[in-house]
Amino acid sequence: MNESPERFRDLQRLAYEAAEEVAASLQPGVTERQAARRMRRLLESRGVDDWFHVPFAWFGDRTAFRGIVLPHQFLPTGRRLAEGMPYILDAAPIADGYTADIGYAGCLGANPSWAKLTADLAVYREMIVELVRERRPFADIYAEVDRQIIRHGYENRHRKYPGRVIGHQVGRVSSRLPRNVIVGAFGARTVQTVARELVKERLQGRSTLWNGSRRSRHVPTPGLWAVEPHLGLGDVGAKFEELLVVTEDDAYWLDDDLPHVRRWTASPTREPAPGEPVPGEPVPGESA
Repeated sequence: MNESPERFRDLQRLAYEAAEEVAASLQPGVTERQAARRMRRLLESRGVDDWFHVPFAWFGDRTAFRGIVLPHQFLPTGRRLAEGMPYILDAAPIADGYTADIGYAGCLGANPSWAKLTADLAVYREMIVELVRERRPFADIYAEVDRQIIRHGYENRHRKYPGRVIGHQVGRVSSRLPRNVIVGAFGARTVQTVARELVKERLQGRSTLWNGSRRSRHVPTPGLWAVEPHLGLGDVGAKFEELLVVTEDDAYWLDDDLPHVRRWTASPTREPAPGEPVPGEPVPGESA
């Protein structure tokens, strides 16, 4: 990675800190639009000068993308938050060309389904980085994640994203277009940069989008990847999104000091999925 990883890490932390601040301010009656607007204003007041995509907020069954079919339906709505309701805050800020893309899952009060989903997301974080280290093709990793989702009894909700992506490559945005010009939900400079990189990678038989298609049947491409496994259980959805560093022979999460990781560290226990080995117990077919 040619760019400074520290700049990406700092921006990712800034985005998560903003998400935590907005989450702490949420009360019954707040709308998705109000939450997204708070996050945008907060980040722009702290040095963000452009957007990969502007902040999204999803409340209630919209966290599981119920009723979302067309791209414009991802945009924040007048849906109001209520007690026991899950929410997701998702933002992709840019500062001096450096990009972050984060997803923060929260809940206003108690919700057993949300608690189970967010605890089990830890499995996917560990699983994904290990499979990338093994140099498994991106499409194969996508399929392995799908199988784990089935074992857990959940639904794959990242397949609802445009391109059915579980991740996408990010880098430093370079463009002569003006900053902070938004087209739909995306920055104009981002659209230009992403289009250019997409063509460049396709000429090399690779894709900047990570999904289960034939275009992702290649080993992990070195660089920075925003990874976002998104799980659903009924009308409840939860995800995390953070930057994964991929090198020619290794992979690691850019930062381990993030809200979801701290949450798992504070509450490390969770129920194993059917067929998943239990720590401390022998695996069937293996000698003790």
